[in-house]
Amino acid sequence: MFIGHWAPALAAAAASKRAPKIGVLFVAAQLVDWAFFGLLLLGVEHMRFSPGISVMNPMDLYRMPITHSLLGSAGFAAVFAGLIWLGSKDPSAALIGSAVVLSHWFLDLLVHVPDLTLAGNPPKLGLGLWNHPMVEIPLELGITFGALWWYAKVRKPAGLRVIALAMILIALQAVNWFGPVEPEVTAGTSLLAFFAYGLGTLAAWWMGKSESSQA
Repeated sequence: MFIGHWAPALAAAAASKRAPKIGVLFVAAQLVDWAFFGLLLLGVEHMRFSPGISVMNPMDLYRMPITHSLLGSAGFAAVFAGLIWLGSKDPSAALIGSAVVLSHWFLDLLVHVPDLTLAGNPPKLGLGLWNHPMVEIPLELGITFGALWWYAKVRKPAGLRVIALAMILIALQAVNWFGPVEPEVTAGTSLLAFFAYGLGTLAAWWMGKSESSQA
């Protein structure tokens, strides 16, 4: 799951006027992966490229007990909720933000081959939809652009900005699915991930600045 992780952010912004700004929610939705690629850069968590480990994704995510355990994801969600509460003093906004953070683990559970954990140790979990492109591709595109449609209908941002975000999301996902596979993990692996998450978040923030109504 890549751009599909942003679907809960868009849905939360559409569903509640108490939700944090869409740019904040985009950070929340990918916070676990921001942290993973940071820890990968530091050598704390680990992955390698192993073409064939699944049909759609060559990443062998063999050690990520902090970021991609349910317990670890819940910890990130709690910290993020605390930051939102400190900034807004709005417990509803904090809960919404934390739910978007935690949604990352459950969406990953659908698509990953078994590499997720409950608390950092086996058993490793994952339903493996990356091995079923005819299911995963329409699922990811459907939830992402369905949520974007809902957000645009409710929040009424500028149409051109919605289109710009949609085009960026499509481009990012196309590279993720069909781009070349790196021969090995390097610092550039994390930097490329940061660029992709940052670009999507920046586009969402820019779109959100043009909102003309509240849920």
